[in-house]
Amino acid sequence: MKISARNRLKGKIVEVKKGATTAHVRIDVGGTVMTASITNEAVDELALKVGQQALAVVKASDVMIAVDD
Repeated sequence: MKISARNRLKGKIVEVKKGATTAHVRIDVGGTVMTASITNEAVDELALKVGQQALAVVKASDVMIAVDD
């Protein structure tokens, strides 16, 4: 799949927490943990699981980053 986003970060999924409609997926990228908010449907369609390698694609208009202390 080709995409135009330049901000692609390789990491490992460390947590998938589903809510009523939205899930928070935490990805460890070189020791920094990023949190993505996506739909539960997207989590299911992508079959996201803890321990999987993942590619975080950051859109300039919507960026959320969480850092664990």
